[in-house]
Amino acid sequence: MGTVEISNQEIIIFSHIITYGDAAEPAITEQICDEIETMWNEPKGILLLKGVELRVVFTITASFQPAINPLEIYQNTDPRNNYFRIEEFAHGNISFVDGIGCNTGYFKLENLYKGSTTAAHEYGHTIGLIHPVDLDLRGKGVPGIMYPRGTLVDPQYQYNPAGAAGDSNNGGTMHPKFRKVKQEDIALLNLHKLVFENRQAIIGDFTSIWHPDHKDAV
Repeated sequence: MGTVEISNQEIIIFSHIITYGDAAEPAITEQICDEIETMWNEPKGILLLKGVELRVVFTITASFQPAINPLEIYQNTDPRNNYFRIEEFAHGNISFVDGIGCNTGYFKLENLYKGSTTAAHEYGHTIGLIHPVDLDLRGKGVPGIMYPRGTLVDPQYQYNPAGAAGDSNNGGTMHPKFRKVKQEDIALLNLHKLVFENRQAIIGDFTSIWHPDHKDAV
């Protein structure tokens, strides 16, 4: 979730990442922030709005708030704020967000190694993107950021280049580290359909869910 502002020849998306949980700490919070901002700005996205070509820019900030309480999340009214619990254990053994176009989620620490692309992928969900329908990318090159684990790709983008396509036990599916944000992903945000007032709009919506530590419910 975030705010969208038109300024000069740019359309700027502002989002603020807030982390909490036993595995959250300043360094991983900053890494998440940097991954999202770097990857989403990498394609130097362009939007044609009312005949004017605008550069799409993502400005991402972050803060580590270990003492945050549920009420702060429930009562938040700032559309830039996105809240993520980070823990070593997660049900389903995977990171997730609370919907398509949301502002809350739960990250498994193991998924957040440098270059994993997990944070950038989940951020895509928070601003409205879904997984593509066709998950067979063989012959189509580098996978886009919204392709999920299990996608079929050319051998060089697999966990194991020698693995048979689709053989997940032998690394024959997409390694997430190869995902990239592309102009097509920027286009799918449909920024031109947002309702702007005074050159400002909101992308995504409030889910405002505080997550307990999953290991406490085991």
